[in-house]
Amino acid sequence: MKKPFILTSVKYAAAALLASSTFMACDPVDDLKTSPSPNSSGANAKLAAGKDYVEDEVLIQFTEGLDEDTKLQIFDKIKGQRLEKILTKLLDKADKKDGLELVKIKKGVLEAIAELQGTPGIEFIEPNYIYTHAATASDPYYTNGSLWGMYGPNTSPANQYGSNAAAAWAANVTGSANVYVGIIDEGVQLTHPDLSGQVWTNPRDPADGVDNDGNGYRDDVNGWDFAGNNNSIYDGGTRGSQDDHGTHVAGTIGGKANNGAGVVGLNWNIKLISAKFLGTNGGTTANAIKAVDYLTNLKRSGVNIVASNNSWGGGGYSQALYDAISRANAAGILFIAAAGNSGTNNDTSPSYPANYNLPNVISVAAIDRNGALASFSQYGATTVDIGAPGVGVISTTAYNTYSSYNGTSMATPHVTGAVALYASTHPGASVAQIRNAILSSAVPTASLSGKTVTGGRLDAFGALSK
Repeated sequence: MKKPFILTSVKYAAAALLASSTFMACDPVDDLKTSPSPNSSGANAKLAAGKDYVEDEVLIQFTEGLDEDTKLQIFDKIKGQRLEKILTKLLDKADKKDGLELVKIKKGVLEAIAELQGTPGIEFIEPNYIYTHAATASDPYYTNGSLWGMYGPNTSPANQYGSNAAAAWAANVTGSANVYVGIIDEGVQLTHPDLSGQVWTNPRDPADGVDNDGNGYRDDVNGWDFAGNNNSIYDGGTRGSQDDHGTHVAGTIGGKANNGAGVVGLNWNIKLISAKFLGTNGGTTANAIKAVDYLTNLKRSGVNIVASNNSWGGGGYSQALYDAISRANAAGILFIAAAGNSGTNNDTSPSYPANYNLPNVISVAAIDRNGALASFSQYGATTVDIGAPGVGVISTTAYNTYSSYNGTSMATPHVTGAVALYASTHPGASVAQIRNAILSSAVPTASLSGKTVTGGRLDAFGALSK
């Protein structure tokens, strides 16, 4: 469990299932029951049959330096064939030069894991989990005056349960183009009228067919599509399908202001980096790890990434994903995660990645415009940190449109946006400092008392003074 928050010292957005997918932007999926201890590895996790992992694949972390013959003998035991050796720049720098093996098997996943548990030379073996998003359209296009999630008690218009971002704007805090946020999700329509110019352009790797910056991704001009393994971060999509969800998240974090178009994000100035890993069939652990490490490597190369937004979930405890998020923490990147959309208690029924007990994770529940905990929102007095607007949230969607979505997927980018606002006025702030500012400024809220660590809701303006 997460440690209680101390003042001195996180894709599940929809209220209903969108489509059956792998890791998806906040869609609930069939439960895979897991009951690991907070520090248990995937190999030791107690697993039961389910559909939220790829049915014929496992991830294996071998002991570094294990010889190839022994690996092949292990593959043979589970009738396995190497699909991919995942070796990100970060794994290499962490002296995991043998990488992480993605293995196709002819046995059942649970059978293979049981057979190899405790085998010398294996650090851990786990399913290649499937993640989903949870966002559903509830209303058509919204015009000015309906972005309740941006308001506060003393703003005009006013809503005491909004994020209070408008009060920050009134104080001339509108973000900074020197602050970067990664969107680990579906893709982002970078040409949307409210997002044009807000999406990062990689100055070190123009589209010339060469990997000029040497990060392993050729022509990653605006980010990378890990689901499609190409540099196209936007492939289009109709409502609720590919790239709608990622574009919606982007608009809440950084929709442009004063351009005569539909919405505005918490940050009028920002740079958004797309680490797309959710495709038409959702996303997998393998691709989530690549996306997290991609952003971490960018941060280590000098890009000022302060946070990643993670409006997705599904599957069970993954040691490999935990390790990737830990690497992001070491690099100074917060990991803002949707608490989940099944209305359950994360203290007793863990939800990942929101439940990873790491110092850079902030887990986010959803509230409505009246301050009530959303009926679909997951909660947890020790594992879910804070609430934020997640019902009737209007933002950008694919094909230059705007839509209203519900879910913790929508609450999460409000918190990510607040993190970016804080970073714009506190250059060089640490993960601990930013996390403390966001959580210590939470406004006590009756529906969140005993349901979240802070017992309160986001106050983007209040955090600035912490």
